[in-house]
Parts: sequence; C-alpha cells; structure tokens
Amino acid sequence: MWPPKLGILTAYVVLGVTVTLSADEKDCFCKIPLKGEVDDCSCKIESLDSFNNLKIFPRLHSLLNKDYFRFFKVNLKRPCPFWGDDGRCALRDCHVDKCSEDQLPPGYKESKQEENKYTKEAQEQLHTDCKEQKELGGIDKTISSEDRESFKSWSKYDDAQDNFCELDDDNSADMEYVDLTLNPERYTGYKGESAWRIWRTIYQENCFKPDTPVPGYGPAEARGMCLEKRVFFRMISGLHTSINVHLSAKNYLPAANGYGKGTWGPNVEEFQKRFDPETTNGEGPQRLKNLYFTYLVELRALAKAAPYLEQEDFFTGDEKEDNETRNAVKDLLKIIKSFPDQFDESRLFQGNNKEAQQLKEEFRQVFHKVYRIMNCVGCQKCRLWGKVQTQGMGTALKILFSGDTMGPDSTVDAQQKKNFQLRRSEIVSLFNAFGRLSTSIKEVDVFRQLIKEKDST
Repeated sequence: MWPPKLGILTAYVVLGVTVTLSADEKDCFCKIPLKGEVDDCSCKIESLDSFNNLKIFPRLHSLLNKDYFRFFKVNLKRPCPFWGDDGRCALRDCHVDKCSEDQLPPGYKESKQEENKYTKEAQEQLHTDCKEQKELGGIDKTISSEDRESFKSWSKYDDAQDNFCELDDDNSADMEYVDLTLNPERYTGYKGESAWRIWRTIYQENCFKPDTPVPGYGPAEARGMCLEKRVFFRMISGLHTSINVHLSAKNYLPAANGYGKGTWGPNVEEFQKRFDPETTNGEGPQRLKNLYFTYLVELRALAKAAPYLEQEDFFTGDEKEDNETRNAVKDLLKIIKSFPDQFDESRLFQGNNKEAQQLKEEFRQVFHKVYRIMNCVGCQKCRLWGKVQTQGMGTALKILFSGDTMGPDSTVDAQQKKNFQLRRSEIVSLFNAFGRLSTSIKEVDVFRQLIKEKDST
C-alpha cells in the first residue's frame, strides 16, 4: 500500500530522496521538493532548473521561431502498422491544414499542383467526445506562396549533401511541410481507450517493458532492469511526462459563464491529477524525475554534436535570417557545452562482445517500433508532435552512439561526415524535441508556484 504510514506522518520517495510530511502537509503537492540527484546521472534537479529556466529556455524559445526550425517535413498519412483506424479523430479539423503559398520561405516552394494535397473531407457523425477533438485537434497547415517557393531550393540543397541517414518517409509523395508555430502542442481532447492503447503498446509490447503492468510509467529501478533497458524506459517515461505537462499547461479552459469562446492556459487540477503522489499511487514525482533524465540525455546529444552543428549552414534561402540562425545556434551550444554534469553514454553497451552489440541492436529496433507506433495516433496534431519528439529522441540516440569515442568529452564533427550525417529533418526534430523538454521543465516550475498560491488562499 502506498504511501507507507508512519504514525501521523507520511513518507514519500521523491526523486530518490525520502521526504516525510505531516498530515497537514501531505496533501500539498507544492511542498514536496523536486530536488536531489537524477538517477543514473550525477546532476542535481536544482541545478538543472536554474540552468534550463534562466539560460536554455529563453534561447531555445527564440531559436525555434526561426524558419529553419519551425517548418517540419512529415508524412501524416501513413497507416497504422499494428491495428486498423479506430476513427476516433477522423474529423475534418483533426486533419492537417496545408500551409498557404504566401507563408513558405523562398527555399521551400513547390508547384501549385501540390496545393491541395490534403483536402478537408466531410465526415459523418462520430462519437460525442470527438466534437471536442474536432475543435481542438486540428492542424493549421497554412504556408505562404513565398515560403513554398523556398522549399524547392531547400530540397536541392539537401539533396546535394552526403546523406547517409535516409529517413523512411523522405521519398513519399505524402511528405508535407507543417509550420510548427501554427500548431502548438496542447490539449486536443484526444483521450480514452484510443490514447491509452498507444501508450500500452509502447510500454508493454516491446522487449524493454517493465515487469509490472503500465499505465503507471513509474520507477524502473525496482523492476530489475539492466542499465541500458532502464535508460530506454526512463527516456520514454520522460517523453510521456513532458507531453502530459504540455497538455496540462496548454489546457482548454471554457468560458467562466459557460458561453463564448474559452481560453488556453494552465490547468492546476489536471496537473495534480497526473503528478500528485496521492492520485498516482506515488509515481507522479518519479514521472517528473524521468522528464529531467530525458532532458539530460538530449542535452548531452546536442553537446556531443556541437562541432558538427556549428558548421551547419541552416539554409533557408534568406541570407540574413540564416546568418542570425547560425549565430543563435552557436550561442545556445556554447551554453549547453558549459553544463558540467553531462550524461555519460559510455556507460551503455560496454565492451565489443556479442552480447553488448546484440543489446544495442535490440535497443535500436525497439525505438524504431516506438516511432512506427506514432502512425497509430488518432489525432493528427498529437501524431505530428509525437513524430517530432520521437524522431528528435532517435536523433539524439544516433548522435550518442556515433563517433570514434563515447563519453562526456567525446564529440562528432563535420570531418566525420563519411560515417555520420544529420539530415535537415533530424536537426529540426532534435532541437524541437529538446525545446519541448525545456518548456516542460519551465512549466513544472510555473505549476509549482500556482499550486503554492492556490494552497495559500
């Protein structure tokens, strides 16, 4: 039974630290400190909060609004390879709305024959819950004609590079640019069995599953996993946590009088439902802890790839903006490299023996399956951000396991292009995925303050 009772006190294990609270305090989530070391890392939560919120988040927020990072090329029409379409969000506004011609950068332009690749199909009556998904889950695919023309030169530039990592969607006729800034990750109404089936499949139907059933996505160390499998599980849990933080922070709040248009903002009750120890069988704090772990892994990937990324052109066809983007990336990477407690990937897959190599291949195959599961997400806006973040995480893992050496001081650079290459979509997804984690950590701090204010009134 959780939590264990100690007389009039209640004991919680929070981020690896045992915290004892009085009966009056145990219901106040804001009083449970998120502090201590992140498991499997030497970094402390407190230093990460300050580092991210003051140094990383402001720079990333600005950078991700640059043309190079806000346009993501994706195929949202791929069928689910594991089960048939459940129709949960097969509504007009749940589909991606294509960008209009006049919003694309010069290097992105395509012929006008492509203009109506995604039509707004009329849909018949569906379950009542889908009405909310129709209103909130749609993707704005607006692209200007100027930006669309830019896409053409982007493609020519990318094709001229020595690309050794061919993404499975890259040559599909259904690939489409989407402006991520017009489609923020937030609550869409996508929920229930359809959404839970996605996470159950990710957690339970891969070879790195924990020994106890999920949903729970809580502590892995008590489940007897080796380090490699524990890292994988924590990264997926951290991604899951980050998504839930965004759904709570960008929640749809109906108008106070029940009439008129609602607003988007933080929903404290939703956040507490997902992360308070009392409502999560004690696993909420561990979920947040896994968010920090995933952040550290992707932070390390950016630090390792810094020499490579510092030589990237970040081409969009707009020379002035491209130069600003290059300078902004270098500034961000300088800060990232300054962080002293980097994740140490050399602890994974140690040795060149057959067992280590087999485990590494198993790791890779399982992650491929996770990415494919994103094609089963019924809400297209959720599918979009699922693809962005899983591809970004996959790119981080690719970086960590590349190069001549591994460890906190190892790097990959442009001199290794014959063996290491990052495509545009990988770079875009990597930065945006890290941006989502950075935003989540910032928003956790916002919720901490909101809960404190709520409990003081």
